[in-house]
Amino acid sequence: MSDALLSLTDVVKYFPVQTGHLRRSRDMVHAVDGVSFEVRRGETLGLVGETGCGKSTLARCISRLFELTSGQIIFDGRDISRLRPRQLRPLRREMQMIFQDPYGSLNPKRRVGSIIGDPFAIHGTASGAERKRRVQEAMELVGLNPEHYNRFPSEFSGGQRQRIGVARALALRPKLIICDEPVSALDVSIQAQIINLLSDLQDQLDLTYVFIAHDLSVVRHVSDRVALMYLGKVVEIAPAEELYQHPRHPYANALLSAVPIPDPIAAAKRERIVLVGDVPSPVHPPSGCNFHPRCPKAQDRCVVEEPSLLPRFDDDELHATACHFPVADGEDLSEARPAIGVEHRIVEPDTAGAPTGLGVSVAHGSPGSPESPEPVERRRS
Repeated sequence: MSDALLSLTDVVKYFPVQTGHLRRSRDMVHAVDGVSFEVRRGETLGLVGETGCGKSTLARCISRLFELTSGQIIFDGRDISRLRPRQLRPLRREMQMIFQDPYGSLNPKRRVGSIIGDPFAIHGTASGAERKRRVQEAMELVGLNPEHYNRFPSEFSGGQRQRIGVARALALRPKLIICDEPVSALDVSIQAQIINLLSDLQDQLDLTYVFIAHDLSVVRHVSDRVALMYLGKVVEIAPAEELYQHPRHPYANALLSAVPIPDPIAAAKRERIVLVGDVPSPVHPPSGCNFHPRCPKAQDRCVVEEPSLLPRFDDDELHATACHFPVADGEDLSEARPAIGVEHRIVEPDTAGAPTGLGVSVAHGSPGSPESPEPVERRRS
């Protein structure tokens, strides 16, 4: 993409696991493991996945709140992967974050005017009456009463507090805003207000968003493209409507089968795909494809070879999937059965270093039995 504002190439972030009295680090948590994508100017990229898949860690890597283990991040044509804090400071004006918790992200002992004015004070762009004027402009921009400049966060509702967070992020007119689950802690009606506010601000200020969320319906509404993460990796990325209408990865199909349908007749006919088993440990991720211990289409190749993120079937180049055996249009994944038994699915090494198989409940038979390879259950929605 020639107009990319943000470009990630093989971004990796590991955290050491410290054990024992000497706090020695023998293992590593693979929080983000080789993520690559681009975000165009003025675009909204939705980032989805279940808890613990590495979404928020990736957001903090992009904003350089975390140091990278390896990989490269290009922002606005400049490599920021290894910049020191002093070198990063001017870039902070161009890249801001809206945090998930509107209660915990605001200092309860400081007045709202001071909180929103922090960016001006830190970067020395405005002071005195000029700073107050610009803070009140930011408050008005996000739908807050400028006269509430001297109030404390406790005097605002949850939705208003999130608006304060949005105003703080917009203060310096950044090019990129990372929204880390900005509506997950809010009521549904308030969620709609914040989402509409972000959309309006994007049109007014030509903003670029990386939007992180759990709610697939919200992501579909706000995103131009969607990237799906599983266990630290992007397993599918595509234009929003393309991903929702033609999901290729079995994990994407399973997630979308759980999205509520407003039509009760259609919902009653739909087969929901229920994955059996827990997400493997990010300390010892599975060999090959990370999803193979839970995949209904797993085969021997999935255990030994990691799939590349590439277009499948006749998909456009913007629709890439990391799967050896993607789901075709019209295919009923609930009927799929893996070609390998449970005992052949490598989850993680045991304490002696030998690989262990999947020891979870399956759809039929005893837990973890080789005779019961089905990793999904079929349920009516």
